[in-house]
This record gives sequence, structure tokens and C-alpha cells, in this order.
Amino acid sequence: MTLTGNLLIGHTPVTGTRAAIHAVNPATGQALEPPYFGGSGEQVAQACALAWAAFDAYRETSLEQRAHFLETIAAQIEALGDALIDRAVAETGLPKARIQGERGRTCTQLRTFARVVRAGEWLDVRIDQALPERQPLPRSDLRQRQVALGPVAVFGASNFPLAFSVAGGDTASALAAGCPVVVKAHSAHPGTSELVGRALAQAAQQCGLPEGVFSLLYGAGHEVGIALVSDPRIQAVGFTGSRSGGMALRQAAQARPQPIPVYAEMSSINPVFLCNAALQARGEALAQGFVASLTQGAGQFCTNPGLVIARQGPALQRFISAASHHLQQAAAQTMLTPGIFSAYQAGVAALAENANAQPAASGQGSTGPNQCQAQLFVTQAEAFLADPALQGEVFGAASLLVACSSDAQVRQVAEHLEGQLTATLHLDEADIDSARALLPTLERKAGRLLVNGWPTGVEVCDAMVHGGPFPATTDARTTSVGTAAILRFLRPVCYQDFPDALLPQALQQANPLQLRRLLDGKREG
Repeated sequence: MTLTGNLLIGHTPVTGTRAAIHAVNPATGQALEPPYFGGSGEQVAQACALAWAAFDAYRETSLEQRAHFLETIAAQIEALGDALIDRAVAETGLPKARIQGERGRTCTQLRTFARVVRAGEWLDVRIDQALPERQPLPRSDLRQRQVALGPVAVFGASNFPLAFSVAGGDTASALAAGCPVVVKAHSAHPGTSELVGRALAQAAQQCGLPEGVFSLLYGAGHEVGIALVSDPRIQAVGFTGSRSGGMALRQAAQARPQPIPVYAEMSSINPVFLCNAALQARGEALAQGFVASLTQGAGQFCTNPGLVIARQGPALQRFISAASHHLQQAAAQTMLTPGIFSAYQAGVAALAENANAQPAASGQGSTGPNQCQAQLFVTQAEAFLADPALQGEVFGAASLLVACSSDAQVRQVAEHLEGQLTATLHLDEADIDSARALLPTLERKAGRLLVNGWPTGVEVCDAMVHGGPFPATTDARTTSVGTAAILRFLRPVCYQDFPDALLPQALQQANPLQLRRLLDGKREG
């Protein structure tokens, strides 16, 4: 399939007029064709205008039509076949099996939101029927539903070229909510983004939807992103990436005459707590599992275990020795981009130069360009509590172990942490009381709590939370993975004393959509 390097403004391929992006194969350093010229401010405005023009029609499409659209996107992505897989491998250096798995997850995500749309529970219909005889005052007829916020700007992520990119979770949940989407593709994988963008645009045409339901933009610097977030027709932002990038978008969104929400997933070191009994009973197995999680995908996951916390003692020393042994056997892995590799090297160097962090082990040396050599450092709790630099995220396969003198100090370290996506407890039956004492702190610090598992890997399902307190995200009340992600792009509207003929179908007395509604305080169905 021939790549064009074009923007997609609605259904129309357009050549950008700003500086060009070239994807780079990180495994070889080779630039990939074609060039992708960035969009201008005028082209951003054109895409936003089309999205706004499409909004009122798209948000009132039937549940079945919108669900079918999401399923059609999935089918169109699958129809791309090996062309998509091969380009994604070339642009990211990720193994073919990883990209195939990510394509499956992306399509599953779209079909899961189709199921959610059809069920209609996200509409959260609440009806309080009129009580004209009530004393001392009658009650009006009041009916509430959720409606789409408006056009959404989505920013593709570097580390997931499919699942958190053009047709990823932010796009799927926004489209499910009834919001048109304008995507800024990540500069690391523009060809992959073009292929998926064309599949999405084709699905929109096939389903007879308004042209502005989807657009795809490119941009080498900050111009396109800031212009997109600043456009008055954009009503929300979905972002996965660095803290600096997320905060820049949030600042631009808050500086508008009408501020808008930015749902940014940004930074997390995902603490792992090794409780005493578990550490003593199965330290070798924990060390092996830790290294496998740390080095998976060169550590390029936002849920990578970048911090390990445990009590000092012989069991911890045995864990460190075993983890060091396994880490020394870990092969170097190609990172996603030269820029990410450079940032990883800088982060590791900062830890190595910090007098409070002692190197414990390194993985095998690199055999090619942009390869991550895994690293483990050790520090003492007192140093960790005194040095904010030790809490910084190193994106890649690097982790810091914090040795504590007591359970009380473990809790002190936990209290000192910033907001996180995940927090993990490894425990046995004898650790229940100490874990219980730690749990309230972890509930305040993280969006997902795990027991006897590893945080890498995020299931797409109804109960998943992929979010957390700042700086893990800009809004701790939300998730970017799982079906509750749709709630980010909705708002409630109440209809008072409307004639039935004027009400949306979800609120009509006969309940033609057969929804489970809250009627006078009782759930129908």
C-alpha cells in the first residue's frame, strides 16, 4: 500500500505546508519515506471547522449506527493486513509479534466500545416524573441524560503506535461518546498513523457519516498541537506522553477564553512493595518476575516498575542478588526513537552520578544503535525522602530499589510518593496486617492497586482504571483505558417539563431504546 505523506482533513488528503517529518527506523538509523509535511494554522482550523460542523449530526446518530461505525473501523484496520504490521515494525523497532498483539488490542477496544454504545448505560438516564399535587410545592418533570462534549483533540503516543494512537483508546472512547475527533499523529510513526487514519476515514465514508467526524494532522514542532488545543471548537483533549508535553497542552487549554479539560496521562514510576513474608518465602521468584516486567519492551511502558520498596535484611539482599543475576542476562533492546534512547541515557546517567543511588546491576551491552541496557540502582529510605530527584521517571528499563528500616518507614516512603498509575503489593498471608496498614495511603496515591502481580499490561475491560492522581494524570477522576473512558467526553443535560415529542428518545416516556433508566429513584428493567 503506497503511503502519500498527506494530512487527512475530513475525507480529503491534503499536503502540509510546514517542515517535514521523516520517520526513522530506530534499529538501523535509516530515514523512511515519504516525508510528512506539517499542517499550517489554517489547515488546523479547517479540520476543527469540519469537526464542529459534523458535531450536532454525529452526536445524535443512533446507538446502532455509532456502534456499527466503531466495528467498521476495526474491520478496516484488520483489512490493512501486513502492510500495517510491517510499517509499524520499521518505524518503532518493536517485534512483529508485539505489533500484531497491539493491533488485536486496538480492534478489541473498538469493538468493546461498540458494545458499550449499544447498551446505552453510559447515557445514565435519570427521570423524576412530575408531582403536580405535591405539597407545599409541586415538582416539575425532570429528565437527565449525558451528551457529547464536542470535538476532541487526540495526541498519538510514542510507545503504542496503534493502541494509544490514531484509533486508540482516546479516539475510540470519544467517537463512542458522540464526539468528532481531530488526531495529531506522533512524529515517530507517521506512516503507521496514515494507514490507520485512512482506514478510519474510509469507515466514516462507508457508514455515511459527516465528513468532519475524523481528521488527521502532522506537525514537527509545537505549532500544530498548540493551535489544535487553542481552537475554540475543540472541547476536550486526550494525551499520552511526557509530563512536559501534557502540562504544555494543559496550560494552553486553560489559557483559552473558554478553558477545556485535558485528559493527559503523563508520568508514573509504579512502586512495587515487597512485604516481608513474601520476600522471605519467594524472593528468587519475585526477582525473576520483577526483571521480566522491568525489561519487557525495553521498559517503554507507562506502567513499568520503576521503584521497588522493601525492608532491609537478608531476604532483601537475596532479592537484590537474584535480580542482579537475572538483569545481567537481559539482552539490550532497541528503543522506539533516538530521542527516547537519548532521554533514557540521560536519566540513567543522572542516577549513576547521584551519590545517593548505588548501581546494583546492568543488563548486557548494546549491539546496535538506540539500544537500552537495563539498570538497577539501590538507595536508602532516608536518602529517597530527602532527594526529590530520586523520584523522577526514567522512561525505559531502569528501576530504583528503596531499602527501609521498618514497616513505619515503608509507609513513610509511600506517603512521600507522587501520584501513580499503579501500586503493587507482593504479600503472603502473614503480610495481611502490614498491607492493610499501607492500603489507605496507596488508595490515595494510585489508580490501580495490584496484589502478587506486575503492573505491565493493562486489560481493556469494564473495571480497568488507567489513571491516577497528578502527575500520573491531569484528572484523577478518570481513566484512559476501559469502558469508563467514555465518561471523559460526556456532560449531563437536564430537560424540565418538555413535551414527550420534543424529548430525545432516551428520555421519552415509552422508553423506545429499552434502556435501564433510573425512574423516580428505582432502576427500570
